[in-house]
Amino acid sequence: MPSRLRPALPWVIVIVVAVVATWVRYGFIEPPQLAYACEGANAPWWCGVRTLVVQGFLSYGYGYAAVLAAFVALFWRSTFAAVVATSLGVVALQLYCYEGGAFALLLGALRLVRVQYDRIRPATARLTGL
Repeated sequence: MPSRLRPALPWVIVIVVAVVATWVRYGFIEPPQLAYACEGANAPWWCGVRTLVVQGFLSYGYGYAAVLAAFVALFWRSTFAAVVATSLGVVALQLYCYEGGAFALLLGALRLVRVQYDRIRPATARLTGL
């Protein structure tokens, strides 16, 4: 991968996670026909997965996970931690855990920008003589 595209990779990952979370909400959780299909005795195999996803946001699990990841990213300055916090923030926002998701998305995105800036700053300082 060319070095000038490398800083975009974490943001692409966050966008892909956002698209998948959007599909999970609007294509897998909210359609009434899927809920009706899971009510019968002969429910499809994926109803268990759907139930687990629903239990995750009913118990605010995605919000708690996002806040925990945000605090990890706050104290562990790495791209990986920032991407995880930002991605979990997006997932929590999409899956009805707004407060924790917004906090994690903001903190994770700010941490990701700062980590990326700290990586390019020494190179820019050498070029400008600062």
